[in-house]
Amino acid sequence: MPDMEPFKNETESITLGQLTIENRLDQVEMYGSLSITRDQTGLALALKLKSVLDATIDHLQQVSDLPTHITYRPTDSIDNPFK
Repeated sequence: MPDMEPFKNETESITLGQLTIENRLDQVEMYGSLSITRDQTGLALALKLKSVLDATIDHLQQVSDLPTHITYRPTDSIDNPFK
């Protein structure tokens, strides 16, 4: 079981190297970078990443009404408080 359950909430994130993986209800976001080195540390990072990706794929494959594309909700716009 990975450290997070994909698509479960809007509060979880994990960091692997400089790669951040954020959980959302409608998507799993990944940004940054990750160097997988040819050593025990690299293996541990690769297995952790694989665990998150496997859980994400498993979840998506179990959704019976998976849409072709999601529709993003517009975000609220606020005035810059530093003007």
